[in-house]
Amino acid sequence: MSTTSLSSAVMTHPVRERQAAALAARLGLGGLALDPDPTGPPSALRTALVAWAARADDAGHHLVVQDDVAAPPELVELVAGSVARFPDEALIFYTNWHARNGAAARLAALAGAGWVRAVPEEFAPTLAICLPVRTADAFRAFAAGTAERHDDEVMATFLRTEARPGLLAVPTVVEHIGTSSINGHAAQGIRLAVCPVGTAEARPLLDRGWVLEEWGWLPYMRYGEGYVRPVGHEHDADPRRHLRWTEVLPATGLTESQIWDVVRRHRAEDAAASVARLFGRGFADELWIHCLLLGRQAEDAARRHAARRAAAGPVDNAAARVRAAALSTVGPAGLPPERRPELTPEHTALMAAYAESAVRCGGRLLGPVEGQPADVR
Repeated sequence: MSTTSLSSAVMTHPVRERQAAALAARLGLGGLALDPDPTGPPSALRTALVAWAARADDAGHHLVVQDDVAAPPELVELVAGSVARFPDEALIFYTNWHARNGAAARLAALAGAGWVRAVPEEFAPTLAICLPVRTADAFRAFAAGTAERHDDEVMATFLRTEARPGLLAVPTVVEHIGTSSINGHAAQGIRLAVCPVGTAEARPLLDRGWVLEEWGWLPYMRYGEGYVRPVGHEHDADPRRHLRWTEVLPATGLTESQIWDVVRRHRAEDAAASVARLFGRGFADELWIHCLLLGRQAEDAARRHAARRAAAGPVDNAAARVRAAALSTVGPAGLPPERRPELTPEHTALMAAYAESAVRCGGRLLGPVEGQPADVR
C-alpha cells in the first residue's frame, strides 16, 4: 500500500499542543485533532471523534496517534505495509505491558508470532490505531451521543459489535511516554509497551509474521498476583472479572500439586531468593508460576501453528529479539504500580532471567489432550 492512501491525525489537548505538533512533524503525520471542549470534563472520546473525522477524502485507511507516544520515523511506512497485508482489520500498534491484551501479545511473542487477536472484552488500546475509512466512519456513528468518555472502551465495544476484535502488533515500535494522564489513568503508574523493539526487529514480523488467532486460556498478572482468563470468558456474565490462577487451573488440565512440584524441582532458589528480597516471597512465587503457565501456552501455540511459523520465512533473529523484549517487561508489568519506580536496570535484568527460566520449564508441559491431564516430560 502507498503511504499516500493512508491519512493520519494526532489527537491532543491544548496543554500538549506543542508536544503533539512536534510528534506530527517528526513522524510525518497529518494535522492535530484538538479537544473541542478543553475546559469541559476530561474525555478522550470527544477528541478521538475529531481525530477520526480528520481523514483525507481520498484515503483508504486512517491512523490516529495520541500525543503522549514516541515512535520511529518509519512509523507511517510500517503502518502502510501492515494495512496492505490486512486491509480489512483494525490494526493496533501499541499494547500496554500490564493488560490482558499485553499478556496475549507477550504469549504471541514467546510463540514466535507477529500479530495476535485482541482480547474481546478488554479495552482496545488506542494510542496508535489504524482503521479502514469505512470502519472509522462506522465507529464515529456508533460513538456519537455515548456518555462514555474513554475512547478505548468505546472502540472495544464497537469492534465487538463487528464480531472482530482488532489485531495487535506483537513487536511494539510505539512507546508510551510519561505517567500523567488527562483522562484519569495516572493511578496505573508507569505504563509501557509490552514488546518494545526497533524498526529492524519489528519489520519482518509485521510484514511476514504469522497471526495467533486463538490463544486458549490466558495467564496474566496484575498488582503482583497471577490470574488466568478462561476460554470463552467474553461470554461470562461479568467478563471483566479477574480469576486467580488457582481458580481456573482445573479447567486447564493442570493441577496445583503439579505446578508446585515443578516449582520445587526446577526453580533456581538463589534467583527466587533474589527476587523475593526485592519484592517479597509472594511476588517471586506468583511471577514464576505466571511465567510457567505462559511458557506452557506459548509452546502449545507454537506447536499448533508450526506450519504457519515455517511459512512465515526466516524471521528467527527478529523473533528472538521480540521474545527477549517480552521477557524484559513481564516482571515490571506484574508489579503493583507503586513499586515500579523502584526498578533499576539490574532489577529488570534479574526478573527477565528469572522469567525466562520459568517459561522454559512451562514449555516442557505437554499441550492439552482432550480428556487427559497434562504432564511434565
